[in-house]
Amino acid sequence: MDSMPADIALTIQLALAPAFLLVGIGQFLILAAGRLGRVVDRARVIADILPREPGPEHDDCIAELRMLDRRMTVTGLSILFGTIAMIAVCLVVAGLFAARLLEIALTAITAAAFVGAMGLLILGLITFLYEVHLANRSIHVRADLLDKPKR
Repeated sequence: MDSMPADIALTIQLALAPAFLLVGIGQFLILAAGRLGRVVDRARVIADILPREPGPEHDDCIAELRMLDRRMTVTGLSILFGTIAMIAVCLVVAGLFAARLLEIALTAITAAAFVGAMGLLILGLITFLYEVHLANRSIHVRADLLDKPKR
């Protein structure tokens, strides 16, 4: 029993790195949620100004709404992967303490949860990167506003 405080201290040290990982993933989720909010706001603006009559402006608005819808879907997936990664990191921390306090070997489970968390975080970052790519592809200034001289 005398080694229990030392064991707890060691467990806290081991859990510190995953706890910092939670902070990082949390910041990522805040960033992704902010982007999602901006995309939703833009979609609402476009929906409000959507011309009722068919024509080039109507078609442009529909094309932008489709792109915004795609971006919402991809950002939602990114948030989903990041959130599940956070849950997996929480399971790692809980597994560390449960193993120490109950004196049982949860090494394989804890390792699998950590590897799973990293995999999910990678998926979240990849989908986030894809959403940024979609956003960059859709950003453009109308040619008539640029007033470029014809060659």
